[in-house]
Amino acid sequence: MTVHIGQNDSLITITIDRERKLNALDYPTIDTLLAALERIESDDSARAVVLTGAGPRAFSAGADIPSLAGSIAGGTERALREIVRRGHALTRRIEEFPKPVIAAVNGLAYGGGCEIVEAAPLAIAAGHATFAKPEIALGFPPPFGGSQRLPRHVGRKRGLEMILTGDPIPAARAAEIGLVNAVVPAGDLLAAARDLAARIIRHAPTAVAACLRSVTRGVNLPIDEGLAVEAACFAATVPTDGVRDGLRRFLDRAAVPR
Repeated sequence: MTVHIGQNDSLITITIDRERKLNALDYPTIDTLLAALERIESDDSARAVVLTGAGPRAFSAGADIPSLAGSIAGGTERALREIVRRGHALTRRIEEFPKPVIAAVNGLAYGGGCEIVEAAPLAIAAGHATFAKPEIALGFPPPFGGSQRLPRHVGRKRGLEMILTGDPIPAARAAEIGLVNAVVPAGDLLAAARDLAARIIRHAPTAVAACLRSVTRGVNLPIDEGLAVEAACFAATVPTDGVRDGLRRFLDRAAVPR
């Protein structure tokens, strides 16, 4: 198996395990990741996901080049079907997942690996991690959504510098431009990701899902349309146990004499 799944209480850890291939994303690995996310979404005991790579060298080196080359050799329609549609499906699934996905970047995140980081709502990097968009050296633009997400996250000029040069940036620069939330020593990476997950899942799952949906769906819309998305997400939480219990806890604390 090229994907391993572990569960500790309500936290799921997904590990891409093709260490000798720098955790490159061949088609079976992408399909397995999609199937795993489908199962996790339907599991009410699972509240958050940490996504990482096996070994100390790579989160993921991106698309598996021999697989990609074979698809391109088969012509445009085959390349679109096997590369672009599959890659878009994975990054869109991660981006729109109703439970928080935290990328724990344990080494290089190149190409499709960087695009997974872009799609993940949250990301923490080890100090030695590096990020790059090397697709231009192969003659094509990022095909897993990176030409759209990266400039939206870090700004057009910063995104284009990475996309047009293909040059890697270190973890500290990734944090500076907003590609990751934090940089920690490699030995602390998974603990930091799990701590972040714990600080999220202490809140009601309906509230977490609504916040994720509101931001993901609204962030690239004009403000009035985004506000309509926010209103709809708020309305969906009004009748939930999360709202009722949260308000009761607040009011009970307020009623206690100081």
